[in-house]
Amino acid sequence: MEKRHNYVRKTAKLATQFLITSKSNVSVLILAGSADFKTELNQCDMFDPRLKAKILNVVDVSYGGENDFNQAINLSSEIFANVKFVQEKRLMGKYFELISQDIEKFVNGVDDTLKSLEMGAIEILIVWENLDINRYVPKNSTTGEIIVKHLNKDQEADQSSYRDSDTNAELEVIVIKNLRAYMIS
Repeated sequence: MEKRHNYVRKTAKLATQFLITSKSNVSVLILAGSADFKTELNQCDMFDPRLKAKILNVVDVSYGGENDFNQAINLSSEIFANVKFVQEKRLMGKYFELISQDIEKFVNGVDDTLKSLEMGAIEILIVWENLDINRYVPKNSTTGEIIVKHLNKDQEADQSSYRDSDTNAELEVIVIKNLRAYMIS
């Protein structure tokens, strides 16, 4: 009984040591194990209250190791999905709050967003996962001027996208990059 108690205390101490610096370094905790240690750890006085507040699930797994780690993730997958949904909902709520306050602390659209991103003025970037826009860097064959364009599929098919609107000169495409990869990387 004493060995069990010492093991739980040591685990609580190590969890605090590894997961907390000045504040909690984790957003979610899942306690998993085969015996009652996980419950004892959760109830242990030495287990940091900042970590206790992050516990979303306590699951029983077979023994331990990588297979049971994966089993704990599978058993908690619904909870993880809910956490992601809540985080996305909170983020979108903040976005709509900024819009409703009309204080212009947000940008919409590809061009404005990329300009703000390049200036370092973006705190949070929301990118639609199905963004279907590519970044083209064409060069005017007459003047040598380099232009950056962001084109969707319809604009890519339109040949006027590859001509200068003032001189009607042909634009030679130097670089094409998927915008979603550009924004995420």
